[in-house]
Amino acid sequence: MVLEPKPGTYALILSCSTTIRVQIGRLGTMRLQPGYYVYLGSALGAGGLRARIAHHHKLSLRPHWHIDYLRAHTRFHGIWFSYDARRREHQWARVVRTMRDARAPLLEFGASDCNCRSHLYFFKRCPSRTRFQRALESLAKRHPPVEEFEPVNLSRVRLGREH
Repeated sequence: MVLEPKPGTYALILSCSTTIRVQIGRLGTMRLQPGYYVYLGSALGAGGLRARIAHHHKLSLRPHWHIDYLRAHTRFHGIWFSYDARRREHQWARVVRTMRDARAPLLEFGASDCNCRSHLYFFKRCPSRTRFQRALESLAKRHPPVEEFEPVNLSRVRLGREH
């Protein structure tokens, strides 16, 4: 499967197996704990979802975004995404915030340029894409389908350029 270089919105599903304090740039310190973290973003620029997910997949030597600081302490568990030229990360953040057992571990994470409470949410158990999709459809009737790369398929996803 190839992730297309099209614009879209995504949710990184990250897992963490340890408890550790992490400095998230100038935003502050965050206490990571075992469980799952859902980070929401949009990729509307050059390279679209393919380029953005490739950036997040590798560890950053010079962190640029809040998520870059977190990635050194988490592993990819999966990706939810939809192709769409509209910025939908704020809608997605509203939906994830209302999901059962969701908790914002650090306010304004990934959301320093908007009015969202956070673009990062913690779950003790892996959240369900199906439940997310249902909640999203009730909020936005004409939302494009949300696709998922599961952990077993993530290693087979082509994130870079095809040769």
